Amino acid sequence: MAREVVPGVEDTGMALRTRVDAALDQVRPMIAADGGDVWLIKIEGPIAFVQMLGACGGCAMSTETLKGAIEASIVAACPEIERVEQI
Repeated sequence: MAREVVPGVEDTGMALRTRVDAALDQVRPMIAADGGDVWLIKIEGPIAFVQMLGACGGCAMSTETLKGAIEASIVAACPEIERVEQI
């Protein structure tokens, strides 16, 4: 059975997760250049929770990277996400 598409209603399930992952793919090269990576752990309401790995996991600049690059990329691609938190 085909899924009904309702105009103006966002799919908050897998489609949102896919868009967040695509946004993360945009910043991964920059993060990888510094020896790190970032994974999407979960989405709860308007908050995406990520884990920063490798060199980024303990870096003093990880908050700047989180807010300035990761959150900016995700919020631009997924307006229903209001903020990104690190676990």
